[in-house]
Amino acid sequence: MSELARQVRDGDRRALARAITLVESTRPDHRHEAAELLSAVLPHTGDATRIGISGAPGSGKSTFIDALGRHVLDTGHRLAVLAVDPTSERTGGSILGDKTRMTELSRRDGVFVRPSPTGGTLGGVARRTREAMLLCEAAGFDVVLVETVGVGQSEVAVAGMVDLFLLLLAPGGGDDLQGIKRGVVELADLVVVNKADGDLVAAARAAATDYGSALTLVRPRAGVEPRVMLASAREDQGIEEVWEALTAMREQLVGSGALVERRTEQARHWMWSEVTETLLRSLRHDEPAASLATRLEADVTAGTIAPAAAAEQLLEAVWRRRSEPPPSST
Repeated sequence: MSELARQVRDGDRRALARAITLVESTRPDHRHEAAELLSAVLPHTGDATRIGISGAPGSGKSTFIDALGRHVLDTGHRLAVLAVDPTSERTGGSILGDKTRMTELSRRDGVFVRPSPTGGTLGGVARRTREAMLLCEAAGFDVVLVETVGVGQSEVAVAGMVDLFLLLLAPGGGDDLQGIKRGVVELADLVVVNKADGDLVAAARAAATDYGSALTLVRPRAGVEPRVMLASAREDQGIEEVWEALTAMREQLVGSGALVERRTEQARHWMWSEVTETLLRSLRHDEPAASLATRLEADVTAGTIAPAAAAEQLLEAVWRRRSEPPPSST
């Protein structure tokens, strides 16, 4: 692991790909190796700009990221794109194939595009996206974009792991009111109405006005004042302005100390998320607990016991058994 960590820090792209594959693995031995690897690279992380981009299918996320990424590269940055794809039920792999959706960007030097299957994770964000992000930072990529599948809960998940959250919208989609009702605007640092070109210019401006009004009614996230902007990724319009706005927002977060606060809270949440997932995994691999859980599930579905009571009974049985001394060998 120390050798792999050295290769990642040296910018070896194949080593970075292997490292991300390792942290995404669910094998117990790989999890131990991944923890060792992350500990080795952790001191070399934290300097990158982390940006989450989400939006409903059809909002043009891939085209937008392609255009924004090319501009980021032109300004002298090294860019990593962690594009979270839906998971194939047959193969367990990514369905959409991000490098085929970002054709121009993926051919450029200084960019690393990594598709990651969601693995059925609630929210459309791959479970190990945070760890992959750290590895990309250790490899010298100073801007990391995280794209999500935009399935509703993904906005909450991605906003909890990045410095800035950008919500991409398409004009004339009829979901403006739904977006406001979901409270997505409350999570966004920057709302970008994409496809503001051709016959959609008027609709895009109207949507921007609606969301601008909505932002005045919500409580902004600490450290930055949210904005609404127009862009056309297809026509390459407004992309430079979007990047300038993101850069200014991050500088504001750094200057006010809000960036440190955000990352501190994210790290705390990450730890407890790991605790929850580890406990669930432990329960699933504990044969007596799994057997009891199966019986309790049958009782819950039959309506003979309340779900909360069943959960409490399962946990009490596990803790009681684990607190008992091991049987004597005599």
